[in-house]
Amino acid sequence: MRVVIWAIVTAAWLFASMAPSHARGPYGSISVGNWQGGAFTNDTNGAFTHCSAGTTYQSGIFFMVSIAENGSWRLGFSHESWRLTPGEAFPLTLTFDGQPAFNVYGMPLGAKLVSVEMPVNSALVNQFRKARQMTAFAQGQLFQFNLNQTAQLLPALLNCVVSVKKSGIANAGEFAVAAKPAAAPPQQQQAAPGPPAKQARGGTGTGFVVSSSGHIVTNHHVIDGCSEITGNLSGEAPVKLRLVSSDQTNDLALLQAPSPFKDVARIKQNSIQVGNGVVAIGFPYHGLLTSDFTVTTGIVSSLSGILNDTRHLQITAAVQPGNSGGPLFDFDGVVVGVVAGKLDAVRMARATGSIPENINFAIKTGALRDFLDNSAVEYRSNERSEPKKKETSEIAKDARGYTLLITCKVNEQSAGAKKPGN
Repeated sequence: MRVVIWAIVTAAWLFASMAPSHARGPYGSISVGNWQGGAFTNDTNGAFTHCSAGTTYQSGIFFMVSIAENGSWRLGFSHESWRLTPGEAFPLTLTFDGQPAFNVYGMPLGAKLVSVEMPVNSALVNQFRKARQMTAFAQGQLFQFNLNQTAQLLPALLNCVVSVKKSGIANAGEFAVAAKPAAAPPQQQQAAPGPPAKQARGGTGTGFVVSSSGHIVTNHHVIDGCSEITGNLSGEAPVKLRLVSSDQTNDLALLQAPSPFKDVARIKQNSIQVGNGVVAIGFPYHGLLTSDFTVTTGIVSSLSGILNDTRHLQITAAVQPGNSGGPLFDFDGVVVGVVAGKLDAVRMARATGSIPENINFAIKTGALRDFLDNSAVEYRSNERSEPKKKETSEIAKDARGYTLLITCKVNEQSAGAKKPGN
């Protein structure tokens, strides 16, 4: 399988470069972690064309990075199950470490291979060089890639191009570049060992205002391990938030802004019933999709979660990464839960042989009220004796004043085994 994929990949790079024939190689070796590759030449005249390396992810996608003889960059994605139409480009969105997205185009070079041209010396290339995670969204599908080893891979590819252009393909060898240790300072200036340099990473989620004192509720897993937490309403500047308390068992966290907000959510006192309609509001895939919040609707399909966990509601309203910690409303516009997550479709498919649909979860207001009571927070409840049904648009309009995008930043030296998630 590896030989077949490499034959497809190398031919594709030449096709994308408008060369008339296939490639030959690899010459020399690029071996960085799971990435394997080398230098390639034109099959007809033996001229050096590019250096490339690739690796297969657990999803089955073979991901490639290539630098051509002229210095141009390309990414490539290949999968045995794809059925693409060669030559019909399609929009593709790349996001690195949750930063603002880049809109590019994927060009199918065959039924199973897509090429993405990377502009030289662009912000896109710079983000790719330093990123740890990359997300690709195209044709309704989302793919995630760990880029931890690209810090060593990219110098190896550059070294490959420079070395072959200087010494020729016949002298190709191992192109991996050894990391250079930092020079030690003079003895008299040495200090006691200190913490490693900090590099920030993190994620995003959703929260909502629950008190007139600026208290905000979100999920514990949204802010777990964060060195800095900020929040902002749609269209407004972010403010730094203080962690007041958290409950890992019930996946709840309480934050506080430096000043109060004008609007505050109301929390339902009595339980919602099976079959009742609900509205979920949050910031899924922030930076990849819209920067505003999104609104989805559904029903309460069960009053218990996984393994009959009675702390949770099971809902059909669609939620995605980034919705975590957001408010779940009934059609009176009252909070009936805190969005907590969705069923792992991949894991369930492996276990049962079928893909689950519309199985999402929210924390009940009983657990939320207990958490706020224990934190000595005065929250607002639904005070109307007679419910007043609202349109979804009206619920969303009201929520705009108290639903926040929560952004977590994590310093590498303080990041534990559990990465902040949504």
